[in-house]
Parts: sequence; C-alpha cells; structure tokens
Amino acid sequence: MTNSAFAYLSRAQTILHRIQETQMEAIEQAADLFARTIADNGLVHMFATGHSRIFVEEMFPRHGSFPGFHPIVELSLTYHNLVVGSNGQRQAMFLEHIEGFGQVILRNFVFTPPDCFLLFSNSGVNQVVVDVALEAKRLQMAVVAVVSLEHCLGVPPLHSTGKKLVDVADIVIDNCSPGGDAMVTISGLADPVGPGSTIGAAAVTNAIKCRVAEKLTVMGKPPIVLTSNYFIGNEAAKKRFDECYDDYRCRVQKVYGC
Repeated sequence: MTNSAFAYLSRAQTILHRIQETQMEAIEQAADLFARTIADNGLVHMFATGHSRIFVEEMFPRHGSFPGFHPIVELSLTYHNLVVGSNGQRQAMFLEHIEGFGQVILRNFVFTPPDCFLLFSNSGVNQVVVDVALEAKRLQMAVVAVVSLEHCLGVPPLHSTGKKLVDVADIVIDNCSPGGDAMVTISGLADPVGPGSTIGAAAVTNAIKCRVAEKLTVMGKPPIVLTSNYFIGNEAAKKRFDECYDDYRCRVQKVYGC
C-alpha cells in the first residue's frame, strides 16, 4: 500500500542516502577535530535552540555515548513543551531572535584550548545561534555546524552582520532535509507535513559519534561508553554509569570554574 506514511519513510530513506553520498567528507573532518579535542582532554561544546536540542542530547548523554561532548541547552530557548502559558513556544521563538543573548549565555562558561563547538540549527539563520558561533570564533574555537543547506541558502540572513551560520562555521554538514523541512504533501491538505530534519540531523550526530569513538580507540584512548545492561548486565552497567559520569564531571569542571 502506498500512502502518506509510506511516502514519509521513502523520503527519510532519501535523506539518509544523500548524507551517505554527499556528507562523509565533512563528517570525517568533524570527527577528526572532535577526536583530537577529546584525546587532548578538551571539550566539544554543543548548542542548539528549539527542537534542535534533540541532537545535543542525542550526542550525550544517552546509551552508546561517551564523555567529551558538553551540552549547553538554555531552557528559555528549548523548554516549550507546555506550548502556551509559562515557558511557551512563543517566548522561546521570540528569544532566539534576540541578538546578544548568545554572548550572554556563553559568558557563564570557561573555554580553553583545545575546545571546539558543534552547533545544530536547521535554518542556520536565527540570531542566537549565529551569536554563539561568532562568539566561539572570537574565542578562537573551531565551529562545526549541522544545518539544512537547502533551507539555509534559500532564506535571507536575520543577523545584523548579514551572516548565516554557514558563513561562520569552519565545517558545515548538511542534514540533507528539504527547505521548509516538512516532506509529505497530502491531497486536499494545503500544507506539507512530516519534518525530515530529525532524521537527517540524528543520523549525522550518530555517524560522527561512531567515527569519533573509532578514532579515539585507534589513538589508544578508547572512550568510556555509557552502556546498556542489555550488553553487560545490571551490575556492570551501574558501575559503567558512575565511571562515565565521573569522567564527564572531571572534564567539565573547568567549564564552571574561574
């Protein structure tokens, strides 16, 4: 049977194919940067607004992940599950367009070499994300951006500098989702449904994660992986949980220092 569910899955497969065919070089470059950063006891700081926070948390912490990645998730820009009322979507979407907010957020952290940044933004144009990228560059950190290139290149810049995230980043990875994100057109319904960026950005995130783990292992510095009890049993999983989070605590201690 061919219906809208089938159409969505087909388009999702197209995204994955396009990533594999076009983005492996950029993924390799990012993985190399991140592996060198983590091996040298640096941090890969991660930032996103709105629903893009999904990919920050997909990288770390969750099963199959490891320390070295530092999530920076501002609740005022991401905590909108209430939709309306306090902490609603309107407030979050308003704040992500306030220039200068990104610098205020990063003022709370300490960054030292060889730290670098990983930013997720489907549009790549909202002011806060561009602010964070510009500040990271001012602090002499390399920046990797995961965006929808079709969307980013198809809309005007919003930041007063005239820059988009792709203009600031050292490495740009296309999540290969279409402009506008929604992928499925339904007869009788004016607007497309079924966003694709979740598929693309999550695939990019985990492809990078796997390659970084591989590179660290080859370097003789295998990561402490947060592993499910399905693989190693309850007691070993509990022990690994503490080992992983203890390692993470040691790595991020400087981030909150002076």
